[in-house]
Amino acid sequence: MPMSNRPAVVAILDGARPLARSIADAVDGAVHVRSDAGSGDDVTFTETADHLRALFLAGSPIIGVCASGILIRALAPVLLQKQTEPPVLAVSEDGAQIVPLLGGHRGANALAHRIGNALDAIPAITTAGDTKLGLALDAPPAGWRLDRADHVKDVMAAILNGAAATVTGPADWMAPLLDVATVTARRPEDAKTDSLAIIEVAGCDPLIYRRQTLMLGVGCARGCPADELIGLACRTLAEHGRAEGEVAAVVSIDLKSDEAAVHALARHLGVPARFFSAETLEAETPRLATPSEVVFAEVGCHGVAEGAALSAAGPAATLEIEKVKSANATVAAATWDGTTQAGFARGRLSLVGIGPGHSSTRSPEASRLIAEADTLVGYCLYIDLLGGAAAGKTIKTFPLGGEEDRCRFALEEAGRGNNVAL
Repeated sequence: MPMSNRPAVVAILDGARPLARSIADAVDGAVHVRSDAGSGDDVTFTETADHLRALFLAGSPIIGVCASGILIRALAPVLLQKQTEPPVLAVSEDGAQIVPLLGGHRGANALAHRIGNALDAIPAITTAGDTKLGLALDAPPAGWRLDRADHVKDVMAAILNGAAATVTGPADWMAPLLDVATVTARRPEDAKTDSLAIIEVAGCDPLIYRRQTLMLGVGCARGCPADELIGLACRTLAEHGRAEGEVAAVVSIDLKSDEAAVHALARHLGVPARFFSAETLEAETPRLATPSEVVFAEVGCHGVAEGAALSAAGPAATLEIEKVKSANATVAAATWDGTTQAGFARGRLSLVGIGPGHSSTRSPEASRLIAEADTLVGYCLYIDLLGGAAAGKTIKTFPLGGEEDRCRFALEEAGRGNNVAL
């Protein structure tokens, strides 16, 4: 699980604080302690159960240096869907036991290993895929996508029950699965492509994993219907023999960073949307297949879809799909080697009310927005009241009377692609 929120390392008893700080250093977390026991950099709380529930509902990974029962009883009333829950781990006060309780495949197991390495301890991983198969079938590594996560349960259960399975494809990360007696690899000549891996078990739908090798460049008229852009993109991929799961990002010109259709397409594909300046895209003109003077006159570069795809994919990239048009949209795709960084994200500005100021009185939504932000802007006293929740973030404070400057600064920072909480 990609974690935008810093892990909260919660120390309930005074004796747990030194270990909590060691764990926080290892995982880039923030220490949370009772209000009468913290230092200046700590997040403090008064009611343990209320604080744990607020963290959980805000999506913050929780590492409790305490008995697992405390976490279980506190969080039981707010457990909803495993697909959206943040990681929750219990660590014994001597540091010898590390138990992922929730969100094993959403970051808890990975956190457990990081903590184990720091403390020289062995995590107590209990998820069946990790313990018996050597990997989590529903959590492929970065750069790979699973077509249908709802097929995992049946396949994993069949393999655990001794069913024969075959693995096709070059996915090195699947190597632990081949140590299972009933799992075999197909011969290299049977592998379909370098970007496809398949696990097959008789009587189950196959698990199909795709390497994300495409940057999907898009352009569109202002107000283009989302269905039109999504339909054009998906049809174009299919007509060129490419799958939606191979797309790594949707990319475009910065003028389209607020275009609803572009973000709708990115959500449909489950990938980020990234943007480039017209100047950056214009530098790609020599590599464009269909440069356009009309486009240049409108936005300052000779191609949006092709230029964005090539910019995102890197200097050695080639166009996999040349520009395809509909009435209001264009799409193109370039092959990506997985190493370059693709543009900048659309900025975000959240207006956050912190109530009386203490963390226990903030709404979960306010806590989540503060945790997700990379820049905090506000009156200096309000920022001070955040305590440890502001640790590690860019902070800009303003005095009383500086409200206009405060708002202008926040808007400008969001315009640069930052996630700002005001």
